Amino acid sequence: MNLQEHYNELYKKSSEAILAGNYKLDSQINDKSDLRFGITLLIRPSETIKANILFFLNELKAIDPLQYYYPDSDIHITVMSIISCYEGFSLNKITIADYVEIIKKSLIDVNEIKIKFQGITASPSALMIQGFPTDESLNNLRDKLRKNFKQSTLQQSIDSRYAISTAHSTVLRFQEKLQNPKQLIDVAEKFRDFDFGEFKVENIELVYNDWYQREENTIHLEDFNL
Repeated sequence: MNLQEHYNELYKKSSEAILAGNYKLDSQINDKSDLRFGITLLIRPSETIKANILFFLNELKAIDPLQYYYPDSDIHITVMSIISCYEGFSLNKITIADYVEIIKKSLIDVNEIKIKFQGITASPSALMIQGFPTDESLNNLRDKLRKNFKQSTLQQSIDSRYAISTAHSTVLRFQEKLQNPKQLIDVAEKFRDFDFGEFKVENIELVYNDWYQREENTIHLEDFNL
């Protein structure tokens, strides 16, 4: 997949939909009865990059403070959704050590992972920072995870929703009617090719999480140092 082409196409379609009023609101963000949980392998960007993301989000907040803005603590890149969030999942349904063992096996011989955050893209319900791995290391890790988990008997739902191939980070979700879609897209255009920075991945985390990766609902399960 050509990531830049993918992000460009997504942005073009989504920005047009947003301007036409055809965006989608996430009605479950503030639903206290939302019990969708799963386990995820993820990467957190560097503090410098998060500071640059905050600069972008502050411009958006100035024109539309009613949307859902990801706090620093929740910003992440999904390496693999091992068990996609669903209602009724809890940690007592699995043996965490079995998952840790397969992830460790998958990390053997994985080269250094670097990710560049450059520009933003959109969906009809969110804005995302575009992530670009500098080589095939992240894709190679994902392929090894797919192979090793699918050869196991462990509960998993890898690729059940879609086969993950990007390295984006969602930073805003629409939860209320947009106050000014044109101003929102104007800010998005301003940051369309903004250099948020590049970082070397030092650590990958396995977490138990809700749909939005909110810190207060996350249980840290294991760190894997690279």
